[in-house]
Amino acid sequence: MESLSEETWDAVIYGTGLSQSLLALALSRSNKRILHLDANDFYGEHEAALSLQDADAWAHTHAGASVAQQLKESPLKKDANEIIVEASNPSEEGSVDKDKPATAATSLQTASNIFRSANVWRHPNAEAQGLSFPRAYSLALAPQIIHTKSILLSQLVSSKAYRQVEFLAVGSFFVYSTTDAGSGATLARIPSSREDVFSTQSIPARSKRALMKFLKFVIDYDLDDQRSIWQEKADRPLSEYLVEQFKLDKGLQDCILALTLTLDGKVTVKEGLATIHRHLTSIGLFGPGFCAVYPKWGGISEIAQVGCRAGAVGGAIYMLDTTVSMHEYGNNGEISLQLSKDISIQTTTFISSQQICSASSQTISRLVAVVNSPLPSLFEILTEGAPAPAVTVIAFPSASLSDDDRSGLDNPVYAFVHSSDTGECPSGQCVVYLTMQTVPRSSHILELALTALLRAAATTADVLYKLYYEQATSARNLVVASRGSATVLEFPSPSLGLAFDDNSLDAVKEAWKHVIKSEVPDTAFMKFEDREGMGDDDDDVYD
Repeated sequence: MESLSEETWDAVIYGTGLSQSLLALALSRSNKRILHLDANDFYGEHEAALSLQDADAWAHTHAGASVAQQLKESPLKKDANEIIVEASNPSEEGSVDKDKPATAATSLQTASNIFRSANVWRHPNAEAQGLSFPRAYSLALAPQIIHTKSILLSQLVSSKAYRQVEFLAVGSFFVYSTTDAGSGATLARIPSSREDVFSTQSIPARSKRALMKFLKFVIDYDLDDQRSIWQEKADRPLSEYLVEQFKLDKGLQDCILALTLTLDGKVTVKEGLATIHRHLTSIGLFGPGFCAVYPKWGGISEIAQVGCRAGAVGGAIYMLDTTVSMHEYGNNGEISLQLSKDISIQTTTFISSQQICSASSQTISRLVAVVNSPLPSLFEILTEGAPAPAVTVIAFPSASLSDDDRSGLDNPVYAFVHSSDTGECPSGQCVVYLTMQTVPRSSHILELALTALLRAAATTADVLYKLYYEQATSARNLVVASRGSATVLEFPSPSLGLAFDDNSLDAVKEAWKHVIKSEVPDTAFMKFEDREGMGDDDDDVYD
């Protein structure tokens, strides 16, 4: 331990969330002296995957008042000394006088309020109903799907890290609907290709033509001759545009909006067309029948661990269960950090993540449920040659759920159903991740959605374990503060989107440039040659 103090570290990375871990991956071939720490005794930070035992402890830690209530009672104000630099424009970086008080970028003493209102529930007879031992489960705090056209995937390929991740197919997208009292509730599969549209029996011929017209339009929506059709209406609600331009009925509108994964149901034309274009053009890229993938063993957390492993192979030192405090700023361009193990170290660059949600932050509510049924009807292979899906997406459109009290039911709810193939639960069970924008009755509405889902998808299924929590976001920019020639950076907290947001990779690249300085060109970011002894024959772990 004492040897840590004997050298000045090129970078100390605090936290093993995805951004910090991708930075470790990017620096793994740089010959830099890297120390990577985490206050937790597990990897992943905000994107961790938790056993039931870890989930219980995590919920206890994050059981405080809701984020919305906390912001109402004590609004956050931006420090006048704080310097925020857009990740895409590092030339605007400023500096902070070393005699000024610590800003958000340098203070490590404030407790995080990104997660709040966490609680757990167990079935009274959980073990008898099939709940297994705690480490048989791996509940993801960030169950985001990754579209096959994502820049993240291309960077994992160019950095050779993809060989260490097993990707699983995301299968069908469904829409929950209730028609009349006689037919009850149904889960209707969303057609998203020409073959899907023409094979669907529930859509009248006239509506099929209108839907095909829209799908063909979206494929080329950003070409010059198509852009003029929608640009004047770019900021209007997509739902209105679907009626005016394509005459789509309510059922087809719900299908289209579901593909955007919008949490407020108010996606604009510009945002909606871009999202649906990504969805449609991702289909078939890695194989027939799916547009997105999900990493086995805990989603985004697994990619974070792969980044950390690459950093370790490159010579980085890792220490979990280690807290850090900013001790002092030296006059020689170094920062002194005090570790919880009574060790003082020096570094020229310190990188962590923002822990305080912004006053304007959107907040989501999430209910994670372990179910003692495999829900086989949701994981059917419908395209010849397609892999077995491990994740299914179900959208509950605005006003599709019913309750005596209508408040909050106008918000859409999404459910990601994960089979045991994800490694997140034992065989014969599923994990259901339900998400919605936070409203006063979020917990109750998510329970309604879970009940409705199980009734529509299974004859019998019991919920064995539930984890509920609320999540907000920090400011969305990379925070940079200069102390002489030393630099302190803070990554934004994870996006609340249900699909991975490639924009978060910009901050990782900017942090990499701060550490690398001008030693290699920007084009070298995340681009590595195979290590000696590795080749194409080592690709067998990639699925």
